[in-house]
Amino acid sequence: MDIHEMIELQDCPICGGAGLLEEENGWCWYVMCMSCGGHTAECGYKTPQERLEAAQKVAHLWNIGKVIRSDPGE
Repeated sequence: MDIHEMIELQDCPICGGAGLLEEENGWCWYVMCMSCGGHTAECGYKTPQERLEAAQKVAHLWNIGKVIRSDPGE
């Protein structure tokens, strides 16, 4: 089963937009809002087991509202 299908993301805690689970070059995961650009911290991994755990961690951070947002000028 695909990791994206296993993980449920709530709406963006900043703007209510859709969250997208993203993998960065095979070493980390993060979640990003498709509307406002808010995102979680990156969570790295080295093994296939850690890959799933990292995806679950960033989804949890997103779902509890631990999101970073950089506005222009900050």
